[in-house]
Amino acid sequence: MAFRARLLGAAAGGGLPQWNCGCRNCNLARAGKIPSQTQSSIAVTATGDHWAVLNASPDIRVQMAQTQALHPTDLRTLPLDAVLVTNGDIDHVAGLLTLREMQPFTLFATQGIHDVLTQNPIFDALNHRVVTRASIKLDTPFNLVPGITATLFAVPGKVPLYLEGDEVQTDLIGEQTVGVALETDTARAFYIPGCAHLNDDLRHRLDGADMVFFDGTLWQDDEMIQAGLGQKTGQRMGHMSMSGPAGSIEAFKTLTIGQKIFVHMNNTNPVLRPDSTENAQARAAGWIIGQDGMEIVA
Repeated sequence: MAFRARLLGAAAGGGLPQWNCGCRNCNLARAGKIPSQTQSSIAVTATGDHWAVLNASPDIRVQMAQTQALHPTDLRTLPLDAVLVTNGDIDHVAGLLTLREMQPFTLFATQGIHDVLTQNPIFDALNHRVVTRASIKLDTPFNLVPGITATLFAVPGKVPLYLEGDEVQTDLIGEQTVGVALETDTARAFYIPGCAHLNDDLRHRLDGADMVFFDGTLWQDDEMIQAGLGQKTGQRMGHMSMSGPAGSIEAFKTLTIGQKIFVHMNNTNPVLRPDSTENAQARAAGWIIGQDGMEIVA
């Protein structure tokens, strides 16, 4: 079976343009000079008529409207079988509230992430009699949709911003931040929209993959500070930057991967400008800069 991945949203939280940001990228996007991007999400299928959405972004209504393969096929019938969330960040779970219209599907997550959702009663809008909650243990394969076996695994990260305390561990290994391995009879793909560090376990998992969607939040670690838009580095936010000796471009050089796609890019990231030097450098290193609507087949 052919594995198809549709990039629903390529941007990090806030999208491009971000509603309250006047940075260079946001102004260019508002002017239509570079492509706008919605917030982080992909959809996958192996059959074409059974789909799973990975991360329910706040923009999911627009994303599904723009994706014909996800449109209803009858009055209340559509090819969405499952939603899987990789962490409890707002840009990955807020869209669940849009999917509250008594539509049956299975919501997959680790127990740690389900606990975060349960602690906020607003998510009870997803009627438990209609939406099945499936708690998935790490490193345990399960059937995501027909033809695709998925496995969740821990990646270095942190708890969601709204759960941070006085001290924050940004390379936490556990159920709060996970990657997803996706396998069909003929392909092996990975979705990792948030990652603070490419450790040895990740290197071993990813080497030889047909496709990897990977955290592209920032080009450089102090990007937000240099732009005058914040005081946090990428590492403080739990994200590995693209450039530099400790960046993802350098870290992936020794890995053999069919297609490498950056996703979850912050509105400040210069790779979002197609004519930028940074965009050219990333592409020269074999990376695809994700864009809304992009479909990749393995």
